[in-house]
Amino acid sequence: MNLMAPPRITGTSVRPGDRNFRLFTTGAGVAVLAVLAAIAAFLVWKSIPALQNNTGNIFTNEQWLPDADPPQWGIAVLIFGTIWTSVIAMTLAVPVGIGTALYITFYAPRRIARTLGFIVDLLAAVPSIIFGLWGLYYFMPEIVPTAQWLSTYLGWLPIFSNDLDLYTKSILIAGFVLAMMILPTVSAISREVFWQVPKGHIEASLALGATRWEMIRMAVLPFSKPGMISAAMLGLGRALGETIAVALILSAVFEINWQITEPGGNSIAANIALKWGEAADNGRSALIATGMVLFFITLVVNMTARWVVNRRRDFSGAN
Repeated sequence: MNLMAPPRITGTSVRPGDRNFRLFTTGAGVAVLAVLAAIAAFLVWKSIPALQNNTGNIFTNEQWLPDADPPQWGIAVLIFGTIWTSVIAMTLAVPVGIGTALYITFYAPRRIARTLGFIVDLLAAVPSIIFGLWGLYYFMPEIVPTAQWLSTYLGWLPIFSNDLDLYTKSILIAGFVLAMMILPTVSAISREVFWQVPKGHIEASLALGATRWEMIRMAVLPFSKPGMISAAMLGLGRALGETIAVALILSAVFEINWQITEPGGNSIAANIALKWGEAADNGRSALIATGMVLFFITLVVNMTARWVVNRRRDFSGAN
């Protein structure tokens, strides 16, 4: 039996609408790359004076004196605080966000699911300043007993020990507030991914006698893993770049401190917001240099997430 091959589309047979749409989409992609390249070039250009004038080691110096004579500043403390608060936020937000998405999708009654989904999505629209004020004036006093309990009973772990007997304005509180901010993003994207799981897989699992949890573990989670990774990485991107909420909560102590219940810590974005108004020319150049570091950290995180997702692209729930 001879099967005729589909007609090959040549350049002369492409319709004007298809050609114009292809040119438009190509131009959009090129424009995005051009904007990213322009941002990177601007950051590098503006960072050069501070990098040339710096007399300290940019990677190990724990001082921030870019306008001193001679200028000395480093990014180790800022990178540490940025990553440390984001790790705490991800540890808290990702399991809760995915669990919330699973409950709304597979457990909650339909009417309750719509309401809960609307409420979770509404959290994503709350401005950062509101989360910061909530964390500063309400959440911080309420979490002090929990921080004291962690220090008392888990103080043998270095991260929970507290030598100052002070429990406010800590990285732990900033991590909790960041977790509240990224939770809607993780939950909303995960919920959309769960809705894309083929109904045939779900119905087949239940028909074979699987419980609801077994169906989720064997049919839903494997199919949704790339989407959940993307949701977590988007949440991480927001946590890394969050500014005003972290600036309100942390005490901006310029030192590396692993103890999450003690006051202290700083982040790149919060440091830029706090120092920009009082900085001179070299100080602003140094702040832009830290912004360049944050830009490349975010870029590396997104590229890593894309690599992980592409590795799991071979799994197809339709097969």
